Amino acid sequence: MRRSYPIRPRLRRRGLLESPWLIPALAAAGIAGYVGVGSGSMPEPASLLSLSHVTSTFGKCSALGRTCVIDGDTIRIRGETIRMLDIDAPETRQAKCASEKERGDRATRRLIEILNSGAVSVVKRGSRDVDRYGRSLRIVLVNGRSAGDVLVSEGLARPWSGQRRPWC
Repeated sequence: MRRSYPIRPRLRRRGLLESPWLIPALAAAGIAGYVGVGSGSMPEPASLLSLSHVTSTFGKCSALGRTCVIDGDTIRIRGETIRMLDIDAPETRQAKCASEKERGDRATRRLIEILNSGAVSVVKRGSRDVDRYGRSLRIVLVNGRSAGDVLVSEGLARPWSGQRRPWC
């Protein structure tokens, strides 16, 4: 008995400009070109995995904020929640004491100022991509300098040590 198979239409061959890989390849080439022009405070190229630029104005997050500041070490960009990988800032919502809440509010206000002061870049570094809450772990740069470093130098945050420590 002879089997019949469906006849498949011949696929048309795509030209270079119709390739689905064209845009991602050009984006990667642009990122590679940008990385070579960075300042001294940018992460080393070996640790740099991805980079995206943000041109929005930041404010305090509301229920519908797509690009905003949640607290002193967490932001939202185009709907994606990002935990700043290099710092720990005081809590604002679940503060253990009044001084932690006040310091967390100051860190949040200052982070808004920092993010609105220049070109914002978000850099993936290291092997961990997300934390246990589903937030993307990233270094946030403003004009090539870590926004976390600025908060630490002003006493509004501390370098991330791998574990939370009390602020009270």
